[in-house]
Amino acid sequence: MSALLADLVRFGAERPTLLWLLPLALLPLAATPRRRTPFADLAAAPPDALSRGLAAALGAAGCLAVAALVIGISGPYRTGERITRTGIGAEVSMLIDRSGSMNETFAGRQPSGAEESKAAASRRILGDFVGSRAHDLFAVTAFSTAPMLVLPMTDRHAAVRAAIAAIDRPGLDYTNVARGLALALGQFGAASGDASRVLLLVSDGAAVIDPRVQETLRAAFAKIRPNLYWLFLRTKGSPGIADRPAGEDTPQAAPERHLDLFFKSLGVPYRAFEAEGPEAVAAAIREIEGLERDPIPYVELRPRRDLAGWAYGLAVFGLTLLILAKLAEVDLAQGRAAPPARRSERRMAA
Repeated sequence: MSALLADLVRFGAERPTLLWLLPLALLPLAATPRRRTPFADLAAAPPDALSRGLAAALGAAGCLAVAALVIGISGPYRTGERITRTGIGAEVSMLIDRSGSMNETFAGRQPSGAEESKAAASRRILGDFVGSRAHDLFAVTAFSTAPMLVLPMTDRHAAVRAAIAAIDRPGLDYTNVARGLALALGQFGAASGDASRVLLLVSDGAAVIDPRVQETLRAAFAKIRPNLYWLFLRTKGSPGIADRPAGEDTPQAAPERHLDLFFKSLGVPYRAFEAEGPEAVAAAIREIEGLERDPIPYVELRPRRDLAGWAYGLAVFGLTLLILAKLAEVDLAQGRAAPPARRSERRMAA
């Protein structure tokens, strides 16, 4: 019963006051356009169930035609709804480095000919990654000296690919990864439920994070608890994430190594991928995609549906039955007068 009431609530009309005309649908029961033929005594005729059934059917057709016309001009519709379903995917907040070094190739020089810069390769591969699963949600944040929100969390994959492609302007030299991480974490909404959350950092370097800022980031990571992936675009000949410096091992001497240590100390699932070319970047993205296959709830929006066409269709059906019945009428009185006329015609012919 509750489900039936819920379905009834979803129906509405653009001009509901016209529905007060619905009692007019009872008029076909009180009056009929069919021809009446007088009989001396109806009791002398045998019972005719077929005729009574046809009379009832034509009365119902008239009621249906009037009621459907009234409903049609009132503008009926079925309201839209939000249906929560479960698919496979994740909420992915992408944090993309736009420092000046991203404009270079993996060989550490300006691109020429068919060569791709690290930024161009990242945009191309991330664009292919977006949309590979229908129910993934994405947010895009860019950072260099200051972070910039490019697109908030959304399931509109075409918009996400456009946002990634739009990050094509030369970046600045400085890499402020701390502020970028804070803004990227803020893209996860409170209504995520049990959905898998992924923070994907795409960068070719790191920077020193102030200890006070580290504590703020620790609190944010502990609250949101995303799966953290760092796609490190390593320039040929540059130190790797695990390489210790020759001298003093400090964040200033080895920022990538100490950023990796900081990520490992956050207490959240974390993996780092070192890529030294576009093929390695694509392989890392495929591996990340394979790791994140948890159920994710998503909302399917169903738009409002216009029902006026159905109402007018029922009205046409009822009116068609009435017109066919009218065309099939027979004048019984004229039929009874016909035989004497034919007898007089025969006498005149004789």
